[in-house]
Amino acid sequence: MIYLDNSATTRPFDGVIDVMDAAMRDTYFNASAAYKPAVDLDKSIRICRQTIASAVGAQEGDVIFTSGGTESDNLAILGTAQTLHKPSNFVVSSIEHPAVSETMRRVEKMGHEVRVMPINERGVVDVKACESLIDEQTAMVSVMQVSNETGAIQPVAEIARMAKAKATNVRVHVDGVQGFLRVPMHMRRMGVDFYAISGHKVHGPKGVGVLVARQNLRMMPQMTGGGQERGLRSGTMNAPAILGLGEAVRQFAQQDVNRIAEMKAHLWGLLKDVQGIRVNGPMPGEADSAPHILSLSFDGVRGEVMRNALEGAGILVSTGSACASHKQKVSQTLRAMGLTDSQADGTVRVSLGLFNTMEEMEKTAAQMRTIYELLRQFRRR
Repeated sequence: MIYLDNSATTRPFDGVIDVMDAAMRDTYFNASAAYKPAVDLDKSIRICRQTIASAVGAQEGDVIFTSGGTESDNLAILGTAQTLHKPSNFVVSSIEHPAVSETMRRVEKMGHEVRVMPINERGVVDVKACESLIDEQTAMVSVMQVSNETGAIQPVAEIARMAKAKATNVRVHVDGVQGFLRVPMHMRRMGVDFYAISGHKVHGPKGVGVLVARQNLRMMPQMTGGGQERGLRSGTMNAPAILGLGEAVRQFAQQDVNRIAEMKAHLWGLLKDVQGIRVNGPMPGEADSAPHILSLSFDGVRGEVMRNALEGAGILVSTGSACASHKQKVSQTLRAMGLTDSQADGTVRVSLGLFNTMEEMEKTAAQMRTIYELLRQFRRR
């Protein structure tokens, strides 16, 4: 099997599994308890906080552990909205993951206005077109770091600078689920207030994530109880998952992310001469192209058919976000980029991870060429 759906989830590092196994067998204590084994566990969790904070240009106290990227996004957005005493506006990009876009619908029901930032034909937020959307009443600007569909890196720092020049109390929220550790992030330098992370996207465990949130910002907790995580996310800490995430971050940082970008470029290099195959979004190797996501449209062949045929050949890809893959809707992101419904419907997403190899890229390209040549004979009319 060749697994090329790493944007949906990744295989954990062996070291992550070992750390979690030891945590469940040996250091199974409640980290909030007062006896020494629990205090030692709490110290290990603190080291995880420091590791994550260092990776994103934040402070240890900024790190709030959650159940994943969705909860992190919800805590940042709803937690901010609930502190506001008068109607405000929230500015969000048009390509956000449902964890953000659906949460913004709740913000609207609370009486706030949601304004949508457009994207260009490359799937990148049009900063100039967004300038008129932000004003002194803007409470939050939210933009994902990397598009989960096309791999387009968004101009986070530029948007943050513009927002903070126009609105005194604005908060900048970034969904970093597809960007963390693969695309640089330094929250202080880039002007980011909230940064959401998911463990299972970086070869860590499922069920754990982080909201990195500047400590001087007010938020209303979405879960109340014993007061863990600065009182913003109560509940007994999931120590095995947290330690597993910390180990994943440590191991990922020792890897060469450029190798992933080289594999992506190699795969496209083996396909680009085939008429009818196109890249959606920035081309591999361009500055705003993330190293791990490649969106491909196959003219005249449905993406679902291509995906199923590739699975029959032992290659696993997706037709879009795993959170929406069963809904069979035309991608709003691809539509906003100017693709026709037919082109959008003919798209598959290839997403790479640290376990992939160049040999797998060559096998995948060969199968894609063979399958496409066969399927295009039955072109839709």
